[in-house]
Amino acid sequence: MWRFLMTTVIVLGGLSPIVAQEVFTAHDLFKIERVVDAKLSPDGDHIAYLVQRPRPFEEGKGSNYRDLYVYDLDEETMKPYLVGDRMLYSLQWHPNGETITFLARMDDDKQTEIYGIDLDGGAYYKVVDLPKSPIAYAWDPKGDAVAYMAITPSQGQNDWMKKYGFDAEVFEEEQSQRDLFVYFTEKEENVKVSQEGAVFDFAWHPDGQHLAAQIAPQNLVDDSYMFKDIYLINAYEGTQELWIDVPGKLSDMSWSAAGSHLAFICGVDINDPVSGSLFVATMGEDQAFKDLRNYTQDFEGHVSSVTWRDDETLLYTVSESTYVGLMEMEVNEEEPEAIVPAGPLHFSGVSAEGRYAACIADAATHPQELFLFDLRKGEVARLTNHNPWLADKKMGKQETISWEARDGLRIDGVLIYPVDYQEGETYPMIVEVHGGPEAHISDGWQTYYSRRGQIAAGRGYFVFYPNYRSSSGRGVEFSKLGFGDLADEEFTDILDGIDHLVENGMVDENRVGIGGGSYGGYFSAWGATKHSEYFAAACPFVGISNQISKRNTTDIPYEDYYVHWGIWTNENVELIYDRSPVKYVDNNQTPTLILHGKEDPRVHPSQSLELYRQLKMHGDAAVRLIWYPEEGHGNRNNPARLDFCLRTMRWFDFYLQEDNRRDEKPEKELDYGIAID
Repeated sequence: MWRFLMTTVIVLGGLSPIVAQEVFTAHDLFKIERVVDAKLSPDGDHIAYLVQRPRPFEEGKGSNYRDLYVYDLDEETMKPYLVGDRMLYSLQWHPNGETITFLARMDDDKQTEIYGIDLDGGAYYKVVDLPKSPIAYAWDPKGDAVAYMAITPSQGQNDWMKKYGFDAEVFEEEQSQRDLFVYFTEKEENVKVSQEGAVFDFAWHPDGQHLAAQIAPQNLVDDSYMFKDIYLINAYEGTQELWIDVPGKLSDMSWSAAGSHLAFICGVDINDPVSGSLFVATMGEDQAFKDLRNYTQDFEGHVSSVTWRDDETLLYTVSESTYVGLMEMEVNEEEPEAIVPAGPLHFSGVSAEGRYAACIADAATHPQELFLFDLRKGEVARLTNHNPWLADKKMGKQETISWEARDGLRIDGVLIYPVDYQEGETYPMIVEVHGGPEAHISDGWQTYYSRRGQIAAGRGYFVFYPNYRSSSGRGVEFSKLGFGDLADEEFTDILDGIDHLVENGMVDENRVGIGGGSYGGYFSAWGATKHSEYFAAACPFVGISNQISKRNTTDIPYEDYYVHWGIWTNENVELIYDRSPVKYVDNNQTPTLILHGKEDPRVHPSQSLELYRQLKMHGDAAVRLIWYPEEGHGNRNNPARLDFCLRTMRWFDFYLQEDNRRDEKPEKELDYGIAID
């Protein structure tokens, strides 16, 4: 077995380019193109969609590019409409059905503008000349007005004072505002229609007069997570009224075709960690809502997006454990119909018009591509293949697995096998822990810069993604199981999964590593301290090390209180500290690579500094701390992403594949393997 493993490492080091081309590598991540937005035309004959293309390393930091394509359903052809080094987003069709619109900064723009390009071709052009830079927009049903959300900057020190060094900032009292405006195209009149609060989302009512708006008291991340309600705004009279007092978190919403109903996805109460239940409110003649109903009561899954086929028929995507399905349901019916039963296609958003629905989906073998549902026939077809080169890559098998936790609860997860896996042999394994914990891993494409997936499989690893209790995708009760009891049974679910694979003769128990970001970083640090005997290497990323100081510095203290702990720190300091990795650094025998963005507002970078200092003084294994300048709660720029992927894989290789002592460290310098002139 060791001969095979060592051969894999040498091959990927570049000594055998023929074999290296067969497996997926870290550099392949930065060749992948993904479909990121798709909208059906009003007549249902065309799909406009955006493809994200990686920014080359020689261009340094910056956003990836997005190109515009159109798929003709009659001719079954795809055509590029706008391809270049630009960032396009917020794709929409103008109500005239002949113009595709989007947000972008073109040429010498000083602000983001709404641009359009006609379906019959031609050059792009500015559709309207807005006085403010929109961050989101929507056309009214007739195309006579456009509603848009814009930032109104706070009033801080004057520029001339800053010039002389008077640049003091008043924390959280100099908030920029998120306001909703309507621009009436014929009159060329711009009107602010929102009143108090910060607007985070909105949708035109089909009457072209009212808008549903998700508004929170303040423009703070915590408010956007926990305190949004739905307001009804009259665009012509300038009124704003509370319409629905939402019980918990709030995400997607959509009006039915005639505006009789508003569907929205939210939490069932203030302690529900997941915005994943489907509610429908019916609008009365006086615009008041009535008959508010939860359409997913007792559903052992979560809803991720919702739209309408008509005025009475809901169309929505659901996550059930590691699978995703497309459901249809009539208003006031009791049971939905599965248009596409939950399966290995992972859908992310649906755009429906008449007979068809366009959707983005990924699978274990490919990232996000464009798909089409024939709603009459119940058939689904893949329309695009933007990464044909993936067919030449050797991939590890991927499957959903289940095991029994020590209290008898069924736990699910996703497992990727080593490339060229041989039954009867044992292999090293990397446990990839998702964040949240109100999230889950689907049995779709699972190879990203922070999830090593097929990269690690190509190097001879099992890659294990456990959906421990508190994950989404299993219903409200399951997602609340860790409430007030963080890192206890949640984490033993992961240990039980490791034991399951070891007992099945697949994994070498002495060569198990753990990594993850955010809550996954917390669990990686927890594994390296409290349960160090399980792990031969750990890579916590933007993770929590001290729950007391984390709760005192995070930008989501109310979310942390309402959906995670249920108590304030001072109410039980001993419990909060007991669930902190730094308490258990004396147990440490696990070499730990700590990584963090220096501008992280969610988990303050000092969390990683605390863990580093404590492990360096009291731990019994190698430790290293990596800072990423200008990065926040996760790396956005490709150079930092490549560094993360290469650096963490080398750390795992050093301790799980090679015969190194736990107090030794790999070289700190990296060969990035890229050529820049």
